[in-house]
Amino acid sequence: MTKNFHGSDIRFSRVLWELARSLPARGMTLKELMDCLRDKGLLVMCMVLTVPFLLPMSIPGSSTPFGLVIALTGLGVMLGKTPRLPGKIMNRPIAAGNLFTILDKGSGLFKKIETFTRPRLPFFTGGAMIRLNALLLVTSAILLMFPLPLPFSNTLPAYGVLFLAAGSLERDGLLILLGYLMILLTIIYFGLLAILGMAGLQLLFSRI
Repeated sequence: MTKNFHGSDIRFSRVLWELARSLPARGMTLKELMDCLRDKGLLVMCMVLTVPFLLPMSIPGSSTPFGLVIALTGLGVMLGKTPRLPGKIMNRPIAAGNLFTILDKGSGLFKKIETFTRPRLPFFTGGAMIRLNALLLVTSAILLMFPLPLPFSNTLPAYGVLFLAAGSLERDGLLILLGYLMILLTIIYFGLLAILGMAGLQLLFSRI
């Protein structure tokens, strides 16, 4: 039987599917959503918050608050403490339509991941690597927070968060390695954007 994230016999994709179909008409706040998923663990919440950046959907202004929640959660994992999350962000409402899309599409995405996730490459999931992975999760979240209106600027770090969180929960070193790869690609991408931006400014000033 395919195992769910966090070791549950019920697939997490099914949990999201059912939650999407029991949403109140007014939607939910981030705090209420976290309360619904609390027994699945904070890293699962991080995974859910990456969904808007992985699929062709948009929730304006979500990258900064979602990224901040993920970063603080990763910091809590790294320090071994329950993170304190800002009330202003946690009480921010998410419209029912947007939240339904996040949960419904997330259910389909996580169902695909569940088909091949399993414990492997234990070196990358235990010991000192736990804190390193949490630190890299924070790094990915910080990169996700930049509200850049450019292709892949949110998608690449969001996949980094998703793979690191799922890999940590399921002790899947392969997913952890995929998370490392996405972070590396994000840094390279942002670096190229910075170089091209500087080159463009130099060209502009040279013509003045």
